[in-house]
Amino acid sequence: MSGAQVQVQTAAAGFHAGLVAPGQQRAAAGGTGGQAGVRRPWWRRPWWRRLSLSAFALAGLTVIVVWAGAAELLRAGRLENVLASGWAQLAAPGLIALVVAAGMAERIWPAEPRPVLARGHVQDACYLALHAIVVIPLMTLLSVGAAALLSDHAGWIELHRTQTWPAWLLVPLTIVAMDGANWLAHYADHRLGLLWRFHALHHSQEELSVLTSFRAHPLMHTTGFVLATIPVVALMPGRAIAPVLITVYVCIGTLQHANVRWTFGPVGRLIVSPAYHRLHHAREDQSINLGVVLTIWDVLVGRARFPSRAEAAGRTGLAGRPVPVEQDAALPLGPLLLAGQLIEPFQAQR
Repeated sequence: MSGAQVQVQTAAAGFHAGLVAPGQQRAAAGGTGGQAGVRRPWWRRPWWRRLSLSAFALAGLTVIVVWAGAAELLRAGRLENVLASGWAQLAAPGLIALVVAAGMAERIWPAEPRPVLARGHVQDACYLALHAIVVIPLMTLLSVGAAALLSDHAGWIELHRTQTWPAWLLVPLTIVAMDGANWLAHYADHRLGLLWRFHALHHSQEELSVLTSFRAHPLMHTTGFVLATIPVVALMPGRAIAPVLITVYVCIGTLQHANVRWTFGPVGRLIVSPAYHRLHHAREDQSINLGVVLTIWDVLVGRARFPSRAEAAGRTGLAGRPVPVEQDAALPLGPLLLAGQLIEPFQAQR
């Protein structure tokens, strides 16, 4: 996957009103109740009623933003260089080393013991390959495209006075604002039916591991990158955040999915830890601990639940398995299942 300032008094009640994923609301309802008539089976509906048109709209929006980014870079003759820079930030040696180290830690101090070749690990490795081949270039072009569109059509948000601010103040402020925007996008992923259809894939993993960081539908990143670009364009027009800081930010967001009980101690009150984020993936309640890197946004709206090391590791995944998952032994592992999982949001609800 993306500032927003939240007033406790005005927002907490609304947020507490029930942050339940739309699909889970339907499951909890236990059906449609009284029916005016028998519904036609899904596979016998007309083809256009078997598709989710809103999902295709999001795909179209993604294409527009990516096209804007590619066109901007082609005009400047920088497409190849910027894509390479994106690789350097989002697939940095430090991130690779972190994934390897976290995988080793999962074998030594697992929150939930399981085989190294558990079905969830194997399938998430496929998403790691997809991330490296498709998602990293997509993220890079989304960022450039969103920045280009904002500069062209909403240049009034650029605060040029900030150019005189010292870097030690401006850069941390921008990163905090960017994290707030990421939190807002994550909240929207859980609140809006269209976005949840894409985000549900990430939450469907029943065998959480560091590789689950890469288990995401490519289109899940659109809203996050567009929203996160706004504070960067507003506070740092014409400037960029140092690549090493982006890499550190990504590393923290990756480590939080590791299958370990780490709470980060006192630091975990500010930075999202694996134990903190695992509570967000709990099958029973995914309305808490929405923080991406910082916990402050959850604290502000009363949705932070801090774990203890003695707390047992709960089950993860989605009740009722609305997304096909590899833990269903009848489904094949690998690219075929991956394709089915990626296609699922484009199908109308059955």
